[in-house]
Amino acid sequence: MLAQRAQKFGQYDESLTKRTGIFGFQTKKDIRRSNDILMDIVKTDNDVYRELKILFDYRVFQQTQIQDHSRETEQSTLGYMITINKLRKQIEVLKADAEEQRQQDEKIRNILIITVLALAAFIFLMFAFRKRKRTPVKRKTTARKSNRRA
Repeated sequence: MLAQRAQKFGQYDESLTKRTGIFGFQTKKDIRRSNDILMDIVKTDNDVYRELKILFDYRVFQQTQIQDHSRETEQSTLGYMITINKLRKQIEVLKADAEEQRQQDEKIRNILIITVLALAAFIFLMFAFRKRKRTPVKRKTTARKSNRRA
């Protein structure tokens, strides 16, 4: 388009210097031809401006699209960061709960061990006490019985 415009402008410039009339003046036909060339130049300029406007609008559209994409990416990133922080807090809470549960389980295990040991000691003492009770003690009463009979 720009090459066409340059060519037409060259034709226009040439038509202005061309004088085909009597005594070297321009005729109406020369002036009309120059005006037609000038109108072609204006049409070419309008086409160039139209194409430039389309390119400019496309460029603005691209910039807007890039900005929108950048905002969306930033919002997604912020959302991911917020989610990651929430999950980290949940992990910390779960770790604390797990530690607390482990300590409670350890306390219960210790209590059970102590209870079993106490119960075993109690049973052992009961058996030991019963054995003492059952063990016949040699009484001297047999000698007394014989004394009583006599």
